Amino acid sequence: MTGPRQTATSGYDYVTTTDSGTSIAFREVSVERDLGRLHTWLNSDHVLPYWTQNDPLPQVRDTIDERAADETQTLYIGYLDHVPMSYWESYWAQEDRIGEYYDADPADQGIHLLIGPPEYLGQGYAPALIEAMVAFQFQHPETQRIVTEPDSRNERAIRAFESAGFERVGTVDLPDKTGQLMFRDREEVAA
Repeated sequence: MTGPRQTATSGYDYVTTTDSGTSIAFREVSVERDLGRLHTWLNSDHVLPYWTQNDPLPQVRDTIDERAADETQTLYIGYLDHVPMSYWESYWAQEDRIGEYYDADPADQGIHLLIGPPEYLGQGYAPALIEAMVAFQFQHPETQRIVTEPDSRNERAIRAFESAGFERVGTVDLPDKTGQLMFRDREEVAA
Protein backbone atom coordinates (compact mmCIF):
# COMPACT_ATOMS: atom_id res chain seq x y z
CA MET A 1 0.00 0.00 0.00
CA THR A 2 1.27 3.51 -0.73
CA GLY A 3 0.69 6.91 0.73
CA PRO A 4 -1.67 9.42 -0.88
CA ARG A 5 1.15 11.37 -2.58
CA GLN A 6 3.73 8.77 -3.58
CA THR A 7 5.28 9.29 -7.01
CA ALA A 8 5.28 6.55 -9.64
CA THR A 9 6.76 6.57 -13.12
CA SER A 10 5.69 3.40 -14.91
CA GLY A 11 2.83 1.02 -15.44
CA TYR A 12 0.42 3.49 -17.02
CA ASP A 13 -2.46 2.47 -19.29
CA TYR A 14 -2.51 5.86 -21.03
CA VAL A 15 -0.05 8.77 -21.06
CA THR A 16 -0.23 12.14 -22.79
CA THR A 17 1.56 15.45 -22.50
CA THR A 18 -0.16 18.84 -22.63
CA ASP A 19 1.08 21.70 -24.79
CA SER A 20 2.70 23.18 -21.67
CA GLY A 21 4.67 19.96 -21.08
CA THR A 22 2.60 18.58 -18.20
CA SER A 23 2.37 14.79 -18.16
CA ILE A 24 -1.09 13.26 -17.59
CA ALA A 25 -1.39 9.52 -17.11
CA PHE A 26 -3.89 6.91 -15.98
CA ARG A 27 -3.38 3.44 -14.60
CA GLU A 28 -5.86 0.90 -13.34
CA VAL A 29 -6.60 0.94 -9.63
CA SER A 30 -4.92 -1.73 -7.55
CA VAL A 31 -6.73 -2.16 -4.24
CA GLU A 32 -3.51 -3.16 -2.49
CA ARG A 33 -1.60 -0.21 -3.89
CA ASP A 34 -4.34 2.44 -3.76
CA LEU A 35 -6.59 1.68 -0.80
CA GLY A 36 -4.91 4.17 1.54
CA ARG A 37 -5.02 7.06 -0.89
CA LEU A 38 -8.61 6.31 -1.97
CA HIS A 39 -9.75 6.17 1.65
CA THR A 40 -8.01 9.51 2.32
CA TRP A 41 -9.45 11.13 -0.79
CA LEU A 42 -13.01 9.84 -0.27
CA ASN A 43 -12.94 11.24 3.27
CA SER A 44 -11.69 14.68 2.21
CA ASP A 45 -13.89 17.67 3.04
CA HIS A 46 -14.12 18.73 -0.62
CA VAL A 47 -15.16 15.21 -1.77
CA LEU A 48 -17.67 14.19 0.91
CA PRO A 49 -20.57 16.42 -0.21
CA TYR A 50 -20.61 14.77 -3.64
CA TRP A 51 -19.39 11.20 -3.13
CA THR A 52 -20.79 10.68 0.41
CA GLN A 53 -18.54 7.70 1.05
CA ASN A 54 -16.96 8.58 4.36
CA ASP A 55 -16.71 4.93 5.25
CA PRO A 56 -14.16 3.12 7.40
CA LEU A 57 -11.21 1.55 5.61
CA PRO A 58 -12.63 -2.03 5.45
CA GLN A 59 -15.83 -0.76 3.85
CA VAL A 60 -13.90 1.35 1.32
CA ARG A 61 -11.92 -1.80 0.45
CA ASP A 62 -15.16 -3.72 -0.12
CA THR A 63 -16.61 -0.90 -2.24
CA ILE A 64 -13.49 -0.62 -4.41
CA ASP A 65 -13.25 -4.42 -4.73
CA GLU A 66 -16.89 -4.52 -5.86
CA ARG A 67 -16.42 -1.70 -8.37
CA ALA A 68 -13.20 -3.20 -9.71
CA ALA A 69 -14.94 -6.54 -10.25
CA ASP A 70 -17.70 -4.87 -12.29
CA GLU A 71 -16.89 -5.66 -15.93
CA THR A 72 -18.88 -2.63 -17.14
CA GLN A 73 -16.39 -0.16 -15.69
CA THR A 74 -12.68 0.35 -15.13
CA LEU A 75 -11.23 2.29 -12.21
CA TYR A 76 -8.16 4.48 -12.69
CA ILE A 77 -5.77 6.61 -10.70
CA GLY A 78 -4.93 9.80 -12.58
CA TYR A 79 -1.45 11.27 -12.43
CA LEU A 80 -0.21 14.77 -13.03
CA ASP A 81 3.54 14.86 -13.69
CA HIS A 82 3.77 11.34 -12.24
CA VAL A 83 2.02 12.24 -8.97
CA PRO A 84 -1.25 10.41 -8.18
CA MET A 85 -3.94 13.04 -7.68
CA SER A 86 -7.29 11.84 -9.02
CA TYR A 87 -9.66 8.87 -9.11
CA TRP A 88 -11.65 7.97 -12.24
CA GLU A 89 -14.41 5.55 -13.12
CA SER A 90 -14.69 4.90 -16.85
CA TYR A 91 -17.87 2.99 -17.60
CA TRP A 92 -20.17 1.78 -20.36
CA ALA A 93 -23.08 4.21 -20.09
CA GLN A 94 -25.76 1.84 -21.36
CA GLU A 95 -24.87 -0.63 -18.59
CA ASP A 96 -24.79 2.08 -15.92
CA ARG A 97 -27.83 3.60 -14.26
CA ILE A 98 -27.35 6.72 -16.40
CA GLY A 99 -28.30 4.64 -19.44
CA GLU A 100 -31.89 4.73 -18.20
CA TYR A 101 -32.02 8.52 -18.49
CA TYR A 102 -31.14 9.03 -22.16
CA ASP A 103 -31.05 7.01 -25.38
CA ALA A 104 -27.64 5.44 -24.74
CA ASP A 105 -25.73 3.75 -27.51
CA PRO A 106 -23.98 0.49 -26.51
CA ALA A 107 -20.59 2.11 -27.14
CA ASP A 108 -21.22 5.32 -25.15
CA GLN A 109 -18.80 5.68 -22.26
CA GLY A 110 -19.08 7.69 -19.07
CA ILE A 111 -16.82 9.39 -16.57
CA HIS A 112 -16.92 9.79 -12.81
CA LEU A 113 -13.98 11.56 -11.22
CA LEU A 114 -12.66 13.18 -8.11
CA ILE A 115 -9.59 15.25 -7.44
CA GLY A 116 -7.93 13.89 -4.31
CA PRO A 117 -5.35 16.21 -2.72
CA PRO A 118 -6.90 19.65 -2.09
CA GLU A 119 -3.80 21.47 -3.37
CA TYR A 120 -4.84 20.45 -6.90
CA LEU A 121 -8.23 22.18 -6.61
CA GLY A 122 -8.75 25.52 -8.31
CA GLN A 123 -5.48 25.32 -10.21
CA GLY A 124 -7.01 24.77 -13.66
CA TYR A 125 -5.87 21.15 -14.00
CA ALA A 126 -9.30 19.51 -14.32
CA PRO A 127 -10.11 20.42 -17.97
CA ALA A 128 -6.79 18.99 -19.22
CA LEU A 129 -7.30 15.86 -17.12
CA ILE A 130 -10.82 15.43 -18.51
CA GLU A 131 -9.56 16.00 -22.07
CA ALA A 132 -6.96 13.28 -21.52
CA MET A 133 -9.55 10.80 -20.23
CA VAL A 134 -11.84 11.63 -23.17
CA ALA A 135 -8.98 10.97 -25.61
CA PHE A 136 -8.28 7.69 -23.79
CA GLN A 137 -11.95 6.65 -24.01
CA PHE A 138 -12.21 7.64 -27.69
CA GLN A 139 -9.44 5.15 -28.46
CA HIS A 140 -12.35 2.70 -28.58
CA PRO A 141 -13.32 3.26 -32.24
CA GLU A 142 -17.05 2.62 -31.77
CA THR A 143 -17.45 5.16 -28.97
CA GLN A 144 -19.12 8.29 -30.34
CA ARG A 145 -20.21 9.89 -27.05
CA ILE A 146 -18.83 10.38 -23.56
CA VAL A 147 -21.32 11.21 -20.80
CA THR A 148 -21.07 12.47 -17.25
CA GLU A 149 -23.54 13.49 -14.59
CA PRO A 150 -21.85 15.53 -11.86
CA ASP A 151 -23.93 16.59 -8.89
CA SER A 152 -25.88 19.66 -10.03
CA ARG A 153 -24.62 21.53 -6.93
CA ASN A 154 -21.00 21.01 -7.99
CA GLU A 155 -20.56 24.03 -10.26
CA ARG A 156 -16.77 23.67 -10.14
CA ALA A 157 -16.98 20.20 -11.73
CA ILE A 158 -19.62 21.29 -14.23
CA ARG A 159 -17.45 24.23 -15.35
CA ALA A 160 -14.45 21.92 -15.71
CA PHE A 161 -16.44 19.57 -17.94
CA GLU A 162 -17.71 22.52 -19.99
CA SER A 163 -14.13 23.77 -20.37
CA ALA A 164 -13.27 20.29 -21.69
CA GLY A 165 -15.99 20.50 -24.35
CA PHE A 166 -18.97 18.88 -22.62
CA GLU A 167 -22.43 20.38 -23.08
CA ARG A 168 -25.23 20.44 -20.53
CA VAL A 169 -28.25 18.53 -21.80
CA GLY A 170 -30.49 18.54 -18.72
CA THR A 171 -30.75 17.36 -15.17
CA VAL A 172 -31.49 13.82 -14.05
CA ASP A 173 -32.96 12.79 -10.71
CA LEU A 174 -30.79 9.89 -9.59
CA PRO A 175 -31.34 7.98 -6.33
CA ASP A 176 -28.48 9.78 -4.55
CA LYS A 177 -28.36 13.18 -6.29
CA THR A 178 -29.69 15.45 -8.96
CA GLY A 179 -27.12 15.11 -11.72
CA GLN A 180 -26.26 17.53 -14.49
CA LEU A 181 -26.28 15.30 -17.57
CA MET A 182 -23.53 16.34 -19.98
CA PHE A 183 -22.37 14.99 -23.35
CA ARG A 184 -19.16 15.21 -25.35
CA ASP A 185 -19.46 13.80 -28.86
CA ARG A 186 -16.58 12.50 -30.96
CA GLU A 187 -17.14 14.95 -33.82
CA GLU A 188 -16.63 17.79 -31.34
CA VAL A 189 -13.19 16.38 -30.59
CA ALA A 190 -12.24 16.19 -34.26
CA ALA A 191 -13.47 19.74 -34.98
